[in-house]
Amino acid sequence: MSIKLGNYYFEPHETAATLQDKSGVYAILCLIGKEYKVIDIGESSQVKTRIEGHDRESCWKKHCKGTLIIAVHYTPNIQQAGRREIEQELRRLFRPVCGEQ
Repeated sequence: MSIKLGNYYFEPHETAATLQDKSGVYAILCLIGKEYKVIDIGESSQVKTRIEGHDRESCWKKHCKGTLIIAVHYTPNIQQAGRREIEQELRRLFRPVCGEQ
């Protein structure tokens, strides 16, 4: 099952252990019932490494009273500038509470 955020499809994961260390854009979501709330959005050339021990993890936990979900849109053919474009587009759309605005 994928989750559509804006024009992009993301794969949901409940733990960083199932992530791949590939380039991509990630969204940190809070699942409450059947509703997802976007808490943070970022990009990395190594998504798994970035998520594990993330500096904003405390912010995610503070703003989620449900289940934290890591959703990833892998971008094997997109360089950092392209990933940042997607990240900024989704930040403007969802206004996440954690991270740079």
